Amino acid sequence: MKKIKIIIVDDERLAREEVRTMLGYYDDVEIVAEAANADDAKLLIQEHQPQMIFLDVQMPEKSGFDLLEMLDSVPEIIFTTAFDQYAVKAFEADALDYLVKPIRDERFAKAMEKVRVKLNTTTDNRQIFIKDGGKCYVLKVNEIHLIESMDNYAVLYFGDKKTFLKRSLNLMEERLDAATFFRVNRAQIINLNYIDQISHLPGGKLSISLKTGQVVEVSERQSVKFKGKLKA
Repeated sequence: MKKIKIIIVDDERLAREEVRTMLGYYDDVEIVAEAANADDAKLLIQEHQPQMIFLDVQMPEKSGFDLLEMLDSVPEIIFTTAFDQYAVKAFEADALDYLVKPIRDERFAKAMEKVRVKLNTTTDNRQIFIKDGGKCYVLKVNEIHLIESMDNYAVLYFGDKKTFLKRSLNLMEERLDAATFFRVNRAQIINLNYIDQISHLPGGKLSISLKTGQVVEVSERQSVKFKGKLKA
């Protein structure tokens, strides 16, 4: 049986021990690391690639939300905190669950059941954390259909919404799956799964209509690359 890899992130040692003890009753999990701050947690998450993290909201210097903003890919999250006023923000962030300390056994069991259901039913778990104004939420990468450059930000379009991420388009391109996303010009990246129609323009360039109704023009150089991608 493949075990669920978990990292516990909390600045309080006793709080980490509490979660570790509760997880000890589950045979299908493996605690691969613990961290007492956001910077250490980032390195450990990058190293171990856990399926989920138990994450304290309030930590010195950098909060749990700050940690999520530092990650290129966010695992499933169960927030833990002594302050229940963070619950609204936590669920805006699409956390699997939110546990208030001290954690009750029955609440922990319900949270773990959610973990199993989510991980067993989701095939593509890649997701990113977005902090847009006062809102924080997790976005599945495969739900993004278009990314545009705007100053020092990347504008992410998903569903009928858009949000801003303080990240360059070049960096986004480096970290996205090339099998799914394609840079069509200097300012735009598209999700290939959302292509509806491809049209030829004068000079060998292409125009691509997305299923969302948006139309992007592919630069001459990228049109050559795209045609080669279609033939591959």
